[in-house]
Amino acid sequence: MKAIEIKSKTDRQGNLKIDYPVHKSNRKVRVLILLDEEDKLDDEESLWMKSVSHNPAFEYLADESEDIYTVNDGEPLDD
Repeated sequence: MKAIEIKSKTDRQGNLKIDYPVHKSNRKVRVLILLDEEDKLDDEESLWMKSVSHNPAFEYLADESEDIYTVNDGEPLDD
């Protein structure tokens, strides 16, 4: 099996365009795309945030009676 690595970028819409001649016509091909781990974390974080923000288990937080703290409560952190 032969592996080919092609460096490319995505456009503003997120589409990938590859200009690489393989000199094979009318053939099935397989394309393998590996993304950096930092992209994966962004996707996982946005999925988690979307899930939590629509989860009915957290609806009680929208209740005004849950707002028991103000800006004047506590002490500032000096790290």
